[in-house]
Amino acid sequence: MMLETRAVVVRKDNEFTLVEASGASGCSVCEGKGCGSSKVGQMFCSKPRQFKVDNRINAEVGDEVIVSVVEGAVLRGISLVYLLPLALMFAGAAGGWFAGGRQDGYAALGALFGLVAGFACAKWLLSRQPRNQPYITRLIRE
Repeated sequence: MMLETRAVVVRKDNEFTLVEASGASGCSVCEGKGCGSSKVGQMFCSKPRQFKVDNRINAEVGDEVIVSVVEGAVLRGISLVYLLPLALMFAGAAGGWFAGGRQDGYAALGALFGLVAGFACAKWLLSRQPRNQPYITRLIRE
């Protein structure tokens, strides 16, 4: 199953295409009558959202398109970007604390090293998973 959203192509280069997603945020099922997540999204994300996507259909600037991503890719990406650095930060802090004679300075250095290593590792892992990248599936004809 795929997750899809509408977007407009705003820039195109050799590797990726930059698209601007429509203004809807949240699940957009309730259309303002339910949980209010779209109002919270508008409060914190007032600027248009732009994303780099793979342009498999060779859409041109100005085209309205459907952008898709494999279901579960977003959750895996969030897990890598947030949880992996956090786990390595705690591991680095514990390792620094024990190795440094139980001093806070070593724990802080270990935590910093673990956090930086976690972000670098997450970026590397995400770059090696091309099937998780969002891509343009089709043009919208109106």
